[in-house]
Amino acid sequence: MVTTAPYGAWPSPIDARLVAEHDGRPEYVGVVGAEVWWTEARPAEGGRRALVRRGLDGTEETVLPAPWNVRSRVIEYGGQPWAGAVDADGRTVVVFCDFADQRLYAYTPGGAAPRPLTPVSAVGGGLRWADPVLRLDRGEVWCVLEEFTGPRPTDVRRVIAAVPLDGSAAGDRAAVRELSDDRHRFVTGPRISPDGRRAAWIAWDHPRMPWEGTVVLLADITGDGGFTGVRTIAGGPGESVPQIEWDADGTLLYVSDADGWWELRRADPDAAGAPGTRLCRPRQEEFGGPLWQLGVRWFRPLDSGTIAVLHGRGAMALGILDPVSGDLVDAAGPWTEWAPALAVHGSRVIGVAAGPRSAFEIVELDTCTGRARAIASRHTDAVDPAYYPEPQVRTFTGPDGRDVHAHIHPPHNPGHRAPDGELPPYVVWAHGGPTSRTPLVLNLEVAYFTSRGIGVAVVDYGGSTGYGRAYRERLRGQWGVVDVEDCAAVAGALADEGTADRRRLAIRGGSAGGWTAAASLVTTDLYACASISYPVLDLVGWSEDGTHDFESQYLVSLIGPYTEVPDRYRDRSPLRHADRITAPFLLLQGLDDAVCPPGQCAPFLAEAVRHGVPHAYLAFEGEGHGFRRAETIVRAVEAELSLYVQTFGIARTDIPALELTK
Repeated sequence: MVTTAPYGAWPSPIDARLVAEHDGRPEYVGVVGAEVWWTEARPAEGGRRALVRRGLDGTEETVLPAPWNVRSRVIEYGGQPWAGAVDADGRTVVVFCDFADQRLYAYTPGGAAPRPLTPVSAVGGGLRWADPVLRLDRGEVWCVLEEFTGPRPTDVRRVIAAVPLDGSAAGDRAAVRELSDDRHRFVTGPRISPDGRRAAWIAWDHPRMPWEGTVVLLADITGDGGFTGVRTIAGGPGESVPQIEWDADGTLLYVSDADGWWELRRADPDAAGAPGTRLCRPRQEEFGGPLWQLGVRWFRPLDSGTIAVLHGRGAMALGILDPVSGDLVDAAGPWTEWAPALAVHGSRVIGVAAGPRSAFEIVELDTCTGRARAIASRHTDAVDPAYYPEPQVRTFTGPDGRDVHAHIHPPHNPGHRAPDGELPPYVVWAHGGPTSRTPLVLNLEVAYFTSRGIGVAVVDYGGSTGYGRAYRERLRGQWGVVDVEDCAAVAGALADEGTADRRRLAIRGGSAGGWTAAASLVTTDLYACASISYPVLDLVGWSEDGTHDFESQYLVSLIGPYTEVPDRYRDRSPLRHADRITAPFLLLQGLDDAVCPPGQCAPFLAEAVRHGVPHAYLAFEGEGHGFRRAETIVRAVEAELSLYVQTFGIARTDIPALELTK
């Protein structure tokens, strides 16, 4: 029986605790011996990332108990935090970075407790490590070392370093061998050639971000394990290379956007300066993405000579590329989105995949048979799938006729419908980054709202990835303009076509999406309210030492050089125009956030009080940039719903009331 009730008032079995329980996805998949290993989110365990393995018999085992938290803080967004191998005696050796102190630890499952390999530094943010490569032949692990040299967040250097596996560097920084120099501000971990004679890595410098321009460096490895003859073999100021891998024949495979799309290429390391050869016919699709984390992988070469690749336009599918013919065959299955976490073993490809009706799970493709199956961290329906959203992939028209891509999730509940003639409220979701996108996969946080009768419009505004470099660069100098306009174009179009109630539109976002939500409040009266999470609110205060080193010069491309356009920094900042806000808002902030520090919130809230704007502020101890703990996620989700209930005039009393102050 279907019950008639107003939009937003529908009961739903998808509560906030269920949302929190299913937050996060498997990451950093690898193969140790023949076992599949990965890290897994544990919201109920303080938000830690657990290291998990799948045994040869198919059983899953947590490798390290709480409170071990396998997560790196290099460039704050982290990267590959572990590496494993089987030694000559058949023992599994694992090296990992623990979040609490950022030290590297070595561990043999079934043996003694993990032992530290690196020292603790009291300078600034200390010593941090990421993207490790085990060199058991040398008794070392080679990885990125991020070292703070002073108290400011930009007092930092990064090099490729070798750490002894015998623990001799645990109390002695001098025992760490530096393999590269610090001529470049940022580096990835090394990729070692099949013959062990060469190492390649990616590097870039301020003010460029890695999706704007990187170089591929190559060095010869000396007999004593040093680097010599460092030279550039690919990339440049206007070319982004986010991943490199060696092929079995000693050539270097890499992804480049030199022609406007991230494409897979091959370079001869002995032909310096020669352009790489494109391996797939032009498709106007992406074969890579933005390098927000070190060690992510969109492709992996296979023993057969073919290459497992992720590719797509607005979504990433798994395919097998024949680099000789250029043919590409996609894997079958219900998964429409693959995360950049590919691993290979023999003829097997292992990745993390999801679809509109399934969350991310670990999937294995057997390239010999073509069969793909979920093998670990499997999706299970926590509620009746009839309550899941039924999304629509749409393209809207923005200012100047430009395309704006979005995923529309209408209200949906199998047991309820709205009264005739009533239009639903809609919330526009602006993703973070802003150089990012939102995958079209099952998200119980979206379902939390749609199953209650509130629509969700997820906008991949100009600046998003997945649609080529030209779409990505629409935001150059236009942050706070194009993103705001594109979100408004989608919201306005939904209202104009009679899909959404124009009087009940909201906007929400976190990080860069929080900026877009706040900027929307001060530049348009389209939205009735906003939910703003860990945002940028003041451009002047956020640039340079107001944030972490990785993004400290991001605004040079997003806004423009401060020395040239100082007025633009002030004019675009929501803080400077808080007097224009008339709609209520919710501000959510982690107090340990190093990316968007909580200090940005106080002056913004003071302006809201001064101008009598209804608002609520929830700050969370122990949370950084993005919420990981179950109790935080529950409070945030329920507070956001309460904001909409109050603003949209929805009658429901099954959630804690959010107190709005003036």
